[in-house]
Amino acid sequence: MNYLSHLYLSTTPDIAIGNFIADHVKGSAVEKYTGDVREGIRVHRLIDAFTDAHPVVEESKARLRPEFRKYAPVIVDVYYDHFLARDWEQYHHLSLEAFAANSYQMLRENESLLPERALHMLNYMEPQNWLVSYGTLQGMQKALTGLSHRTTFESNMQHAHLFLEKHYTAFEEEFNRFFPEIRLYLSSLNDLRNE
Repeated sequence: MNYLSHLYLSTTPDIAIGNFIADHVKGSAVEKYTGDVREGIRVHRLIDAFTDAHPVVEESKARLRPEFRKYAPVIVDVYYDHFLARDWEQYHHLSLEAFAANSYQMLRENESLLPERALHMLNYMEPQNWLVSYGTLQGMQKALTGLSHRTTFESNMQHAHLFLEKHYTAFEEEFNRFFPEIRLYLSSLNDLRNE
């Protein structure tokens, strides 16, 4: 799951902040955060663990692995955000544009909580409106090309949008099998948390 999915799967603004920053909060740095922001970091890690271990996601990764090797999981995350963005009206009462604008505003209002690398990323994400652009194949090309520039090794991610086009129906079907399951998983966690 990529940025759009993590924000969508957050139940409160503070959980969304934690979910957004989690990849930039390493080791004991989590102790800096309290309440729902810390819970959001935990939720992010639970989402990642559930996703990484899921057999449907493994089908997607296996299709990508021969061409993209260790970057297959990253590419699947971006592909799945594409399908969420494309079919957004099935999942949320707000338009994707409104949800994205609200998310950027919420993150801007809480910049003091964002690690430097997360803030740096937001400074690209917001003007380029990544959350909305994920919904188009052109947006996918830009997102994946951007990721390719940030990898240590040759990733071929700049070509991954072509792979998505070639295998579009298969990835779509896998997303549609997987996404209800992660929503159910998080719903059950929220129920336990609220008992």
